[in-house]
Amino acid sequence: MAPSLPALFSLEGRTAVVTGGTRGIGAHMAISLAEAGADIVLIQRDESNTSTKTAIEALGRKASIFTCDLSSASSVSALTPQILASHDPSILLNCAGIQRRHPAAQFPDSDWDEVIQVNLSTVFTLCRDIGAHMLTRPGPHRGNIINIASLLSFQGGLTVPAYAAAKGGVAQLTKALSNEWASKGVNVNAVAPGYIATEMNDALIADEARAA
Repeated sequence: MAPSLPALFSLEGRTAVVTGGTRGIGAHMAISLAEAGADIVLIQRDESNTSTKTAIEALGRKASIFTCDLSSASSVSALTPQILASHDPSILLNCAGIQRRHPAAQFPDSDWDEVIQVNLSTVFTLCRDIGAHMLTRPGPHRGNIINIASLLSFQGGLTVPAYAAAKGGVAQLTKALSNEWASKGVNVNAVAPGYIATEMNDALIADEARAA
C-alpha cells in the first residue's frame, strides 16, 4: 500500500529551530511544522509571549524557548552552542525580521545597521552554525534550512533600502549555501512572500495615499 499523504510529509522525530515564531508568518509556520510532527525550538527576544509554545504543546509536540537578542552579533554567536547542548536540530527556519522606513537620503546609519544585522547577518550566522551541525548528522539526508526572503528581494520597494538590501542578500545567501551543501545532504531554500496582513505591514496596508 502506498504511504498516505501526511506520511509522505511527516516530520516525526525531527527538531526545528524557528526564529520569529511569536506572531505572523513565523507563528503559523512553527505551528505547521509541529502539526507535521516536529518538535520546535523557538528563538525569542524574551519569554513574555508563550502563545506559539502553548499552541505547539496542545498538538502533543515539545516546544522550548531560547532567548536571544537577534540585533546583537555576540548574542547570536552564542546561541547555537546553547541549543546543541540539549537538541539535535535537522530543520532551521529563519523568519525573524524587522523593518525601518525612511527616505533613502535621510536613512540613519543606526537603523541600517540594525536591519542588516537582524535580517541578514543573523540569518547567515544561524545558517553557518546550525548548518555545520547538520553536516555532521547521519546521511544521506542531513537537514533542511528555510530562509524567509521577500518580494523585495527582487523589487526594491519604497523608503526601505536596508530591508530590500537585506532580503536581496538572503536570496543570494540561500543560493550560495544551496550550491555548496545540497550534494552533502543539507537542502537550503527560501520563500519570498509578498505583502501579508501581519503587524509589520498594518500601517502600510492602511495607507490610502500609497494605495491610490
